[in-house]
Amino acid sequence: MSSKRDLSLGLFIIAAGVFILLGKLGVFGFLGRTLWPLVLLIPGVLLHLLYFGRRTSAGILIPAGILTVYGVLFLICSFWGWHLMSILWPALILGIGIGVYEYYLYESPRPGGALPVAAVLIVLSFILFVFSWLNTGAFYVIALILILAGIWLIYGRGRKGSSKWSRG
Repeated sequence: MSSKRDLSLGLFIIAAGVFILLGKLGVFGFLGRTLWPLVLLIPGVLLHLLYFGRRTSAGILIPAGILTVYGVLFLICSFWGWHLMSILWPALILGIGIGVYEYYLYESPRPGGALPVAAVLIVLSFILFVFSWLNTGAFYVIALILILAGIWLIYGRGRKGSSKWSRG
């Protein structure tokens, strides 16, 4: 009996030492700074699982959608930099829209006001995404796409056969 207790105590002491060493090396600080959005993402996914496991009502999908979208958003910013929030901030509105839309899809009978609210929030967030994307120099990308499309219309389509421009 004593040898099992000694083994357990030894394993506990080793685990404590490894834990302290990793803490002093900054591993937990890095994980805390980088992976904290999992505090939002995991409950969002768990709430989805609770609903789809038929354990709760569809009302739980509103916070589930919000937490999941926010968790993904913050995880992206945590890995690739918080400067992305200047472009991705409309996802905060999108999360609410997705939560309300999930509620609308799975609640029976379907709530009448949920779909218009979800649609307005989702469309608004996409419009705001476009405007925030355009402020980042995306005009250059749009201009280049338009130039290439024009060149393709002028030169690319006429080589395969007769084009509508060459008809008399």
